[in-house]
Amino acid sequence: MEVPVKPARFRPLFLAALSLSVAALGIVAATSSAAAEPSAAAVGLPGPFDDSFYKAPSPLPAGSPGDVIRWRPAVPLMNIANADAWQVMYLSTNGLGQRNAVTGTVFVPKGVDPAKAPIVGYAVGTQGPAFKCTPSKAIERGTLYDQPAINDSISSGYAVAVTDYEGYSATTVPTYITGQSMGPAVLDSVRAAQNFSPAELSKSAKVIVQGYSQGGGGSMWAGEKQPTYAPELNLVGVVAGGVPADLTEVAKGLDGYIGFGFLAFAAVGLDAAYPDLKLDSYLNDTGRKELGDAKKNACVAELLLNYPFKKISDYTTTNPLNTPQWQARLAQNKLGANPPRVPVFQYHATTDEIVNTPQAETLHKAYCAAGVREQWKTYIAEHATGILAGNADAHQWIVKRFKGEQAPSNCP
Repeated sequence: MEVPVKPARFRPLFLAALSLSVAALGIVAATSSAAAEPSAAAVGLPGPFDDSFYKAPSPLPAGSPGDVIRWRPAVPLMNIANADAWQVMYLSTNGLGQRNAVTGTVFVPKGVDPAKAPIVGYAVGTQGPAFKCTPSKAIERGTLYDQPAINDSISSGYAVAVTDYEGYSATTVPTYITGQSMGPAVLDSVRAAQNFSPAELSKSAKVIVQGYSQGGGGSMWAGEKQPTYAPELNLVGVVAGGVPADLTEVAKGLDGYIGFGFLAFAAVGLDAAYPDLKLDSYLNDTGRKELGDAKKNACVAELLLNYPFKKISDYTTTNPLNTPQWQARLAQNKLGANPPRVPVFQYHATTDEIVNTPQAETLHKAYCAAGVREQWKTYIAEHATGILAGNADAHQWIVKRFKGEQAPSNCP
């Protein structure tokens, strides 16, 4: 039986479709300064439709974390038949505890009552430092490698909020792997989905955060921060695979090995989050040139293909990771200090060559010792295939938590 959709929901969708069509015909001038800098109160109108959408207004509008600043209809190639989708910019909090603006994508499955839909806050894995790598852009291209997990949730009738994380615009640098920024970005993407009236989602909906690799870290950080940062969210679980829990230990496994590009991007991301780190002062000429090129052009493929087996010493005059300033920031972005208060499903590839398995297992043991109801599972896989190996189990874990079944635990 076809489920009727509330008439109120047709109006914003019709407006979105009409606006998108008009913009495509060039009738709407999305480049006007007024369209490029809407306030939080202007959430009723979509736009802009060019890349200025990603540029945060200055100053930021008044509001609370999760308030929507602007929105526009999204056209995700892999989901257009399954879900209504919108891109949003919302207020959040950066690694220094300051207000910022983050973009993301909200999916609401077709044929369900959105007021009864659970919500998955999905934290995507590493995309790359260049603006073209922005997760919402990858969703529109149909190239997001996390898409199968997102599709699983949509097919099960769950709304999904996908953060782009902080820093993706033509003039900014992503604060990659900075947990103090990722956690709020994930939690506030869920708040934004609930605050975005066309989505018609409930403020009391059950919520699970999920992610792999960088996203595994992002979802764990969301789980750790939720009790104090977003206590009103009805969080019922955390799903995290390939978690970079201890960045210092992860770095040791990347320096001089195939995944060095991820280490370089992590240094760039932390430097973007914390200006006091002054990465440029440690770089040699090669480091300045190649990291500068990466910021403009590199996505995941380039990080892997252009920097294999490079070393920190190839790019620096002094290793910044060993300095007190960097050690202090790395410590602030190490998971484990505030274990989640909800059940956790944590998984990892046994031969992970990018995010080494022992440091993730250390986090698992720490959570167990703290009383977290956690299920830990490993798969015979390496990092890239680990996400596919764990997807089915991760999804079933989510389904059972939303049904209210007790979470399993294999803590000793």
